[in-house]
Amino acid sequence: MKIKRTGVPLVISAPSGTGKSTLIARLHQEFPAFAFSVSCTTRPPRSGEINGKDYHFVDTNEFLRLRDQHFFAEWAKVHGNFYGTPLQVTKDLLNAGKDIIFDIDVQGARQIKKSLPQGCFVFVFPPSFATLQQRLYARDTETEAVISQRMDNAYQEIQQCDMFDFWIINDVLETAYKELSSIYQAAKNRAIQYPGFKNSLLKMWGR
Repeated sequence: MKIKRTGVPLVISAPSGTGKSTLIARLHQEFPAFAFSVSCTTRPPRSGEINGKDYHFVDTNEFLRLRDQHFFAEWAKVHGNFYGTPLQVTKDLLNAGKDIIFDIDVQGARQIKKSLPQGCFVFVFPPSFATLQQRLYARDTETEAVISQRMDNAYQEIQQCDMFDFWIINDVLETAYKELSSIYQAAKNRAIQYPGFKNSLLKMWGR
């Protein structure tokens, strides 16, 4: 009997400076088979970027038309440009058994919760206010005003963390990564990932 497993939409959010990107990079390294859904954007292509491979480049009117037709699993406006993840393409990948990581802010995660309710939602916390502030200063790339804004944003994001299924406190990176890896591997074996399996197996009894 061929066993069908649908893909896991793994949605990961965290305040800036929490270490989310490092955790996701390690997850990609350990599990390189994650699929990638090509997003749409209204920003112009950068040098070397290919339409349909890096992004689907569309103008603002087309993007808004697609948005109003509920074409996107999630969308946002960032630095004056629109970005969105096509919903049907994402569903097709998931139905084919491909797991997808969404590295996304809380606003986007809330949208995905509606469009892909079967997702596995993970929120990554800093261990403390002081640690997050220290990590932002350690980047040495942002002004005092930007750091202050990021700390304010972190407060707002943490207020919304109850919508997530799992919480990871990134105090020790190795521990946080083991927790993320365990969550992902467990999510692959949720009952929802095996539609029809139980009934197909029971039919073999001939009852």
